[in-house]
Amino acid sequence: MPEAAKVVDAKGQSCPMPVLMTAKGIKEIQAGEIMLVEATDNGARSDIPAWATQTGNELVESEEADGVMKFYIRKK
Repeated sequence: MPEAAKVVDAKGQSCPMPVLMTAKGIKEIQAGEIMLVEATDNGARSDIPAWATQTGNELVESEEADGVMKFYIRKK
């Protein structure tokens, strides 16, 4: 797992909050740093990768365990 400069805890939040929290969080790190987003909303499974693509950031890795999705996003 990549080391995250920032963790966004969006667990328990429903759409569109995980994406909004991700967008806010990415502004708080430097280019090249990685942010970890943790979410439980099923919509995040497609919404977070789509957000990363649309904003030009890189989804480095994603995983899911015990109902929690983790997305590692590198800021471009």
